[in-house]
Amino acid sequence: MIPFLGPFDPFPAVESARKDMDGLLAVGGSLLPERILDAYRHGIFPWGTVEGHPLWYSPDPRMVLFPEEFRLTRSLAKVVRSDRFEVRFDTDFRGVIGACAAMPRPGQNGTWITTEMHDAYTRLHELGWAHSVETYEDGELVGGLYGLAIGRMFYGESMFSRRTDGSKVAFAHLIRFLVANRFGMIDCQMYTDHLASLGGRQIPRASFLARLSSLVATDSPRTVWATDRPDSEA
Repeated sequence: MIPFLGPFDPFPAVESARKDMDGLLAVGGSLLPERILDAYRHGIFPWGTVEGHPLWYSPDPRMVLFPEEFRLTRSLAKVVRSDRFEVRFDTDFRGVIGACAAMPRPGQNGTWITTEMHDAYTRLHELGWAHSVETYEDGELVGGLYGLAIGRMFYGESMFSRRTDGSKVAFAHLIRFLVANRFGMIDCQMYTDHLASLGGRQIPRASFLARLSSLVATDSPRTVWATDRPDSEA
């Protein structure tokens, strides 16, 4: 049985997550900033809500991407070097998360970015934990991604693209920034062919948690994002 959490109930052990349900661990609790941050620090993340109650996951294996393993193809490198897109960081978080919510993942009828999730991550952005990378063409937002940064760990949440390579260019700029600032891993959560094509791979949850514990224990990158914010020339 999947446990239903009260507002202050601790998360169950991640080993109890249901493999036959994509790693579903628990239902309920809250989406307060401190609750979400605690979950991420322990290898748990919210993935949608049911009747306002968050669903918490911890899949095994875990899809990750090590920044130094990012696959920058020749064609994408050419687009990155061109003047086709302007890239910005943290200038339109609401626009990015809204666009991600409007573009359901392949095979899904709706979006997991419910109103509750939208509001929770917007609050995390206001607090300096959640970040967006945006691509613009002729001043129009055409692609991007958002996620969380804790310590030297980045948690990717979602991306969207309204133009070919729009999200990939944003991702390439994010990788450059993460490498420059010594981030050790990107949590991609679930396997997709798209992430695998960019260099992502699955690792056992135990290995993920071991790496995670050391990365989130380092100094907060919020100072890095505030004082060394990358731009289109990063």
